[in-house]
Amino acid sequence: MGIKTALPKIELYMYTAAVSLALLWAGSWIIEASSDFEWVMWFTTFRNHILFALSGHVIFAKICSMLSPKNRSLIYMVYGSLAVLITMGWTYISLVLSHCIILYSVALVKRKWLCFVAGLTSLATFKMEPFNTWQEGFATGSFDLQDVLFYGGCGFSIMRCISFALENCEKKDGNYSFLDLIKYNFYLPFFFFGPVMTFDRFHEQANNPNLTRKEREMWNITIHAVVHLGAILVVDVFFHFLYILTIPGDLKLLKQVSDWSLAGLAYSNLVYDWVKAAVMFGVINTVSRLDHLDPPQPPKCITMLYVFAETYVYDYIGENHEAIFKELLATICTFAVTTLWLGPCEIVYIWSFFNCFGLNFELWVAKLFSLPPFSTIERNLMSEAMSRRIRGLFNAVNFWQIILYNVLALNSLDFAQLVAKRLLLKGFPLSTLSVLFVTYCGVQLIKERERKQALLDDPEPVPPPEAGKQKAE
Repeated sequence: MGIKTALPKIELYMYTAAVSLALLWAGSWIIEASSDFEWVMWFTTFRNHILFALSGHVIFAKICSMLSPKNRSLIYMVYGSLAVLITMGWTYISLVLSHCIILYSVALVKRKWLCFVAGLTSLATFKMEPFNTWQEGFATGSFDLQDVLFYGGCGFSIMRCISFALENCEKKDGNYSFLDLIKYNFYLPFFFFGPVMTFDRFHEQANNPNLTRKEREMWNITIHAVVHLGAILVVDVFFHFLYILTIPGDLKLLKQVSDWSLAGLAYSNLVYDWVKAAVMFGVINTVSRLDHLDPPQPPKCITMLYVFAETYVYDYIGENHEAIFKELLATICTFAVTTLWLGPCEIVYIWSFFNCFGLNFELWVAKLFSLPPFSTIERNLMSEAMSRRIRGLFNAVNFWQIILYNVLALNSLDFAQLVAKRLLLKGFPLSTLSVLFVTYCGVQLIKERERKQALLDDPEPVPPPEAGKQKAE
């Protein structure tokens, strides 16, 4: 590649990196009086640390990967290890490596159930005494970010080790090396805060020497970075003008507001949580996309009606999520892991139980209406439009179940109880039915758009063999 050809690409690369990292700087000056600890931690407390570490990663990784694209995964590991070493000390590195060595040894046995047990046991040691206190002693020094970095780095390291162990079980010829695990674990953008990119995808993409990009890919990365800046501004408006996180803590004030205001407040809190997660994912994902990786997508907003999926436990046990017993077992195991990750306590137990119940209840209702006489009535007496309307009504009810389940974790049990009482008991029937009607209209709009998009993607679906045979006859 000639110098004249390379320079514009380098300039565009650095420009995109500057835009993505400037989001953190902009957000840090915008968000100063927020009541959300996690948001403040990212865009105020962590501002200089994240800017310094990720800027160094972007510049160092790009230069070295241009010089030696075949060894770029090794370069990422070296920089990430040095950054963690300087930040947390050699004893912390030793603790993380000890967990990696133990779980790598288990991975060599190639038993998935044993990999799960060993990984979850390692994770449980950070939630149980005296193991937790003993391991905390490996984090030397004392600074404001120590606890967050300690638990984040260790927790995500264990989850990555579980992913590595499960993929090693699938490998038919031999085993992956311990160096492969270290390269995977010490990729700095994912180390402390995730997301967990599965080992098979990371190993394939990070070791791909072909660093060509798709058409307009750099432009798309820049657009996504600008969108994240817009999301930060939206969250800032929510904080400083709508007080969506402060009001739920004032029960006296909430008792005076209307049912509509209470419903809107509950919905706004849930949407805010998804937007916050999307922004935090987006900042890290922008950096990883600059490294020619395809990271996991951020969580979908609740408005798009997406449900929890794409996890090893949930998809591995539940398979196609159509068998009642397998779905029950999959959701129980999934939320058991989630409870262990979040830290067992009363509010987490309640949140996990209701979410587990909600996922299974959806399947039970679907199975019930697939049996006669319901299936016969739908097939013979209802038009497609009427069938979609009835399904939209059930989706609207399920939509508010999701809101009430998650408000438990986002705010408090008292706020969730107040919302439920006002909308289901005191506000019945006017408030209840009017809120459900507005939700139903939103659901129908979304589902109709999805239906039309599906028709555009596949305008003439191929009929199944039996249908084709009947037509021929």
